[in-house]
Amino acid sequence: QRSGTTLLRLILDAHPNVSCGPETLFLVEFAERLTGARHWQHLAQFGFPKEYWQERVAELFDAVQGDYARRRGKARWADKTPRYAVHLDQIDALFPTCQVVHVIRDGRDVVASHRHRWGYLSALKAVKKWPWYVHAARAAGDRLAAQGRYHEVRYEELVSDPEVALRELLDFLGEPWDEAVLEYDRQPHDVQPRYAAFSSSRRV
Repeated sequence: QRSGTTLLRLILDAHPNVSCGPETLFLVEFAERLTGARHWQHLAQFGFPKEYWQERVAELFDAVQGDYARRRGKARWADKTPRYAVHLDQIDALFPTCQVVHVIRDGRDVVASHRHRWGYLSALKAVKKWPWYVHAARAAGDRLAAQGRYHEVRYEELVSDPEVALRELLDFLGEPWDEAVLEYDRQPHDVQPRYAAFSSSRRV
């Protein structure tokens, strides 16, 4: 959190081929239930192996995201959730051809952003969470990168020289360059009213 994932979500969502809708946390909740012993013992009573649950949940999520993308005239979908950073092995098991984009922001700025948005205690927690999230994502990324399915974006480069960072990202995704990604704030997105008001108040 506070690393620029929402910014990148809106940028990708501005591309004419990509739909990146609101954060659901659905796959995170499922991953935690599939890997946590206490939760799995309940699911196991149905008599199906974990692979069965993974296949069915992937079908459901792909159907919902695919319908949402097609309704918006887009060919593919993306899903943004910061907590995926610590669940990438489970996400990969659900979608074995997925491409992972990892946004990394300077940890000091992440802590400062937590304090500004949620207070001192949140900032203290962020001191421990930031290296945990980054290291977990990079550990999974080492394996995915060998398959050409992992890409890092530095937040600082995204905001200081967005065209260079975004051209590299779209090349990784196999999508053509489109100027709309630089004008993401002029494109329609499905966002909560409170976020729209908050971002508008900070725009200069």
